Amino acid sequence: MNQDYIKPDNWSIIEEGFDVERVKSSESLFSIGNGAMGQRANFEETYSGETFQGSYIAGIYYPDKTKVGWWKNGYPEYFAKVLNAPNWIGIDIEINGENLDLHQCTSVRKFRRELNMKEGWYQRSFEATLQNGTEIAVNVKRFLSINLDEVGMINYEISPLNKDAKIVYKPYIDAGVTNEDANWEEKFWEPLEVKKGSNEAFVTAQTFKTHFKATTFMHNSIWANGKNENISPVAIDATNEKIQHSYETVIAQGQTSAIQKIGGYTVSMNHTNTQTAAENAIKLALAKGYDALLEEQKTAWAKIWEMSDITIDGDVKAQQGIRFNIFQLNQTYLGKDSRLNIGPKGFTGEKYGGSTYWDTEAYCIPFYMATKDQEVARNLLTYRYNQLDKAIENAGKLGFTNGAALYPMVTMNGEECHNEWEITFEEIHRNGAIAFAIFNYYRFTGDYSYIPEKGLEVLIGIARFWHQRATFSTHKNQYVILGVTGPNEYENNVNNNFYTNYIAKWCIDYAAEQIQKVSLEYPSDHKRVIEKVNLSNAELQEWKKVADNMYFPQSEELGVYLQQDGFLDKELVRVADLDKSQRPINQKWSWDRILRSPYIKQADVLQCFYFFEDHFSKEQLKNNFEFYESFTVHESSLSPCVHSIQAAVLDKMDMAYTFYLRTSRLDLDDYNKEVEEGCHITSMAGTWMSIVEGFGGMRVKDNTLHFAPKIPKEWQGYSFKINFRNQIVKVTVDQKATQIALEGNTAITVVVNGKEIAVGANTVVTV
Repeated sequence: MNQDYIKPDNWSIIEEGFDVERVKSSESLFSIGNGAMGQRANFEETYSGETFQGSYIAGIYYPDKTKVGWWKNGYPEYFAKVLNAPNWIGIDIEINGENLDLHQCTSVRKFRRELNMKEGWYQRSFEATLQNGTEIAVNVKRFLSINLDEVGMINYEISPLNKDAKIVYKPYIDAGVTNEDANWEEKFWEPLEVKKGSNEAFVTAQTFKTHFKATTFMHNSIWANGKNENISPVAIDATNEKIQHSYETVIAQGQTSAIQKIGGYTVSMNHTNTQTAAENAIKLALAKGYDALLEEQKTAWAKIWEMSDITIDGDVKAQQGIRFNIFQLNQTYLGKDSRLNIGPKGFTGEKYGGSTYWDTEAYCIPFYMATKDQEVARNLLTYRYNQLDKAIENAGKLGFTNGAALYPMVTMNGEECHNEWEITFEEIHRNGAIAFAIFNYYRFTGDYSYIPEKGLEVLIGIARFWHQRATFSTHKNQYVILGVTGPNEYENNVNNNFYTNYIAKWCIDYAAEQIQKVSLEYPSDHKRVIEKVNLSNAELQEWKKVADNMYFPQSEELGVYLQQDGFLDKELVRVADLDKSQRPINQKWSWDRILRSPYIKQADVLQCFYFFEDHFSKEQLKNNFEFYESFTVHESSLSPCVHSIQAAVLDKMDMAYTFYLRTSRLDLDDYNKEVEEGCHITSMAGTWMSIVEGFGGMRVKDNTLHFAPKIPKEWQGYSFKINFRNQIVKVTVDQKATQIALEGNTAITVVVNGKEIAVGANTVVTV
């Protein structure tokens, strides 16, 4: 049974009623971020119940020493932790001598949270009765500024309902934070300096080992009925890692007292002097004021939504789901800083570690490419180019030579930092996604310049890896790839995973094609790159032998490619025949039992059909889809989106819609029963793909946009926008027709259901 407490709403995530069992889940779902920092929706006031405290700064990490039972050569020395950063949102509150704590109140009424995705703010309100009998109404609004991305704001209002109240506000900064997932239960921050002012305070700390420095700051002001009381703290308590101000005020029954708190981080990644930068950040925030910053926030989000919104008519849950996904993606990464990437939990939790997985290339780049501009996607490609030396180093640790590159499964700085052997050593298909993203970027944007400037070196390093990783089988008289884990992580150390073999061949072929193209069209770049990597024609011929004679397992009887050599040796009990009490199997079964089972965590063979759709017939897709989907448990967040897209291609619209709901509401409805650990950010890009590529049927072929629109019977209509080569194309679909609108000055031709359609500048065409 999935959770079902989030109220359906087109633009907001809403929770009504206080339930201690939902606190940690809601802390994830109501998280906020601005691309530079983010935080879980923890209560500002004291909460003694179960909670998962979390604030995060983009790009800041700690190399937590690897913890394994048996060290193997080639293991990464550390697992990169997404760090819980110093806490600046905290405000302890005493009311008539009693500390406000919802876990201790005698009653909590009218509890409501709202994450307003349209305007980019989070609000919480409730009425409570304290043990001393004081009844209060509380209303709190918080946001992290998009424009001033080092600054966040809190407005915390309290109204006594049954008596006058003496209120003591105790806002604080606390650098004595820890990670829930620390391997060795150690702290990652070293406090350096605590500095106090009349209404402001600063705690500067740096990470152990990586030496990232951050100044966490706050400024406080106390208000009564909308007017600043201009009072100073009656006490300031400070240790070497925490500072807390105390403000006293008295407010009459029915009146409203408030504290406004400015907080945030300035970091050494961006500033030489983080203390001075923090002081300047406060000055900028004070000059604008809370109300003006909130209005700027609304305007900034309106601009984001203008391009990235997808509308769905007639299905509120579906609409809420896609907007939640788009909102979280934009909270996590806005493309401003090429040093950053899209972590799988974003700013909503610590699980997985690292900021970069193959998810970025396979799922996220299409979203950012189409909803931002091509420079944002190019920044993500450049991120990998800048880490090519580390990828070559990673491959070298595993015994590869001659500039072979193996990109890490998990990374912060290009080094592999995932410490499970079946992933680190075996899930090598990730290399293919890096190369595919380069191909996909050129296909969509038409910008070939990236390949001769940077991408060709990456493609060569990847091709060299695949050439060396393949083994010639004298038994098969073909090249094989042994001992791998495919996208389906419920199989480890298998031989000839179809997707891995196929993408290995493709990477070699594509690299060779680009070398030839660059030699003809960019001869100076070709000369520079070939000399730099010392590539010979003889080596190219060796690559070709592997690519041209790669082995692909298949069953002619079933008409499918085999996920790996031994797949048909398993006990092939379909998911429909599996007792529901055994689900999810990753929480109910031993790993041994999972590995021996036929069950598939996410698209594997079908991932190949998704990437290389044009390489296969529709009949081949149908056969493989119907076979493998029946064994797929979808216990990866990355699974439903691919299946939704392919179900739409196959006109299985009920199935496509079901998968869409699962991917769009994966976290909102907690399908995998783990949302309290954080949201699944990177898979949210797959939700966007489910509509645009699935129902909208968008493809780019021969430099032309193609659409094959379909619509679920549950919807009255839907629309989305695509930034295609600096022209904005809006697609609107209802049950009767499709409209293509062009917001641009140059007419284009698109193909809709196989028919060429000319669309004039700033016009709308109905098909």
